[in-house]
Order: sequence, then structure tokens, then C-alpha cells
Amino acid sequence: MEKVVRKIVKINEELCTGCGKCVTPCVEGAIEIVNGKAKVLREELCDGAGFCLAVCPTGALTIEERETVPFSHEAVEEVKAHREVEEIFCHFCGNSEYDKALFPIRYRGDSVWACAQCLPRLIHG
Repeated sequence: MEKVVRKIVKINEELCTGCGKCVTPCVEGAIEIVNGKAKVLREELCDGAGFCLAVCPTGALTIEERETVPFSHEAVEEVKAHREVEEIFCHFCGNSEYDKALFPIRYRGDSVWACAQCLPRLIHG
């Protein structure tokens, strides 16, 4: 398979606690918990968008630009067809990701999700 230089998620195993918070925002299914640690199992599934970074409570995830396999939309669709997705909810009001847009945030030392309705109250008090 050809190699390309592109952005991809890198996981520092020493910092990873295996909490799994990075798995759900990875809609492509690239990240899974293996032996108590988060891993990018198939690099062709990682689009490098980095939604997983914001919810990592230890900062174990970063984006790096390096040589890897190309991103594959076809592989993502295949994984999505067989993957059970966990629904995400707003930490503050309980709105589902199907009700409101959700954003990963840090709040009082924790990585949580806030909906578009609650976010302005957090910003402006």
C-alpha cells in the first residue's frame, strides 16, 4: 500500500489511563481500548481531525504529521456499518447529540461534552 504524509492521532501510552473517553468521539472507529490503553488500530481510519484530543483527561493524545497509509472513506463506511455507536450527552442538561450540537470541553478538571444551549452559559456565566 502506498504511503503519504498526513496528520494522524498519536497516543502516548505512558499518559493513557485507558478511560475510553477518546473512543466515542472517533466516529471513524480508529481508536479502541486494547489491554487497558487507547490504540489507533487501523491508521487508514484516522482522519486526523482530532475530536478525540479535547476529551482526553490526561493529554495523552496529540496530532502528528508523518508518513502513513492514506485515509480511506471506504474503510470508514465498512467499520460504521458494523459498529455500535455510543450516544453522547451534554454533561449539564442531558441533551443528546441528536438534539443539539455537542462540543468537547474541559470543566473543573474533567473532560466533558457541552451542548450548544449550555455552552454560552459556561462562557458568560
